[in-house]
Amino acid sequence: MPDSHDPLRSLFREAASAGQAASTAPPVGVIERRGERHRRHRIVGIAAACLLLLAGSGAALSAFLPTDPGPTLPATTPSPVAPSPTSAPPPPAHSTTPTLSSALPPRNTTPPPPLGSMMPPGSTTAPPADPTGTATASMSATPPQSRR
Repeated sequence: MPDSHDPLRSLFREAASAGQAASTAPPVGVIERRGERHRRHRIVGIAAACLLLLAGSGAALSAFLPTDPGPTLPATTPSPVAPSPTSAPPPPAHSTTPTLSSALPPRNTTPPPPLGSMMPPGSTTAPPADPTGTATASMSATPPQSRR
């Protein structure tokens, strides 16, 4: 029994031919742009997830770290520093007229070290000699500590 005049069969054939005509692939450029857009969205999503992970772990870490207990003290107590001579030594008691060497302050032949320089431990220098022949106060090997 041939069903050549079946209306349902003819409708299916029309739908198949219309679908076949409309089923052409889009141009390659359109497909590339769509794939690139999906790839960029995926990269942005991964970057956002990494940033959220880093921010969350930083917040959790700061919550668990102890707070600052206060100023830290030095490991050893600083030794007292001898006062440096700021004026010329007093003239001898037996002299009534001031001499040239006692009227002038002692002269240093070396310039003073810069403020920020520090001498490494273990290297010591001899104290500067006084013109009268007496030794002046020696410097400590450790730099003075600032009080806070």
